[in-house]
Amino acid sequence: MTERIIPASQQAMYDNFHFAPGVKTGNLLLMSGQVGSDASGKCPEDFTEQFRLAFQHIEAILTEAGGDLSNIVELTSYHIGMREHLREFIAVKDEMISEPYPAWTAIGCTELAMPGAVVELSLIHISEPTRPERIA
Repeated sequence: MTERIIPASQQAMYDNFHFAPGVKTGNLLLMSGQVGSDASGKCPEDFTEQFRLAFQHIEAILTEAGGDLSNIVELTSYHIGMREHLREFIAVKDEMISEPYPAWTAIGCTELAMPGAVVELSLIHISEPTRPERIA
């Protein structure tokens, strides 16, 4: 059974732009790209704040789906000006996601759909079984 995951905070995005923030099928959750927008729908100029907000949007979708940040298996990040803010992004990512880390791909791009956005995050999450421990 496939379920659309739409936190109340993202219902307007679903209604206006016709995409689900998350789609869950079995134990697999696929997430649409999330930008670091605030409650007004705008992206703050502070990059670090944008990064935190993007991860908070991810967390809201995972919570709505009954999950959390611990079972992310793949993270993809799209960056405008990646070289200028990658260190700051990694610092926020590491605050939010702990070991064992998921697979991660960072992609530099020229623009994102949301004006002012410098990062967009999408991911794959598995609710059960848990991610395997790190292999040494």
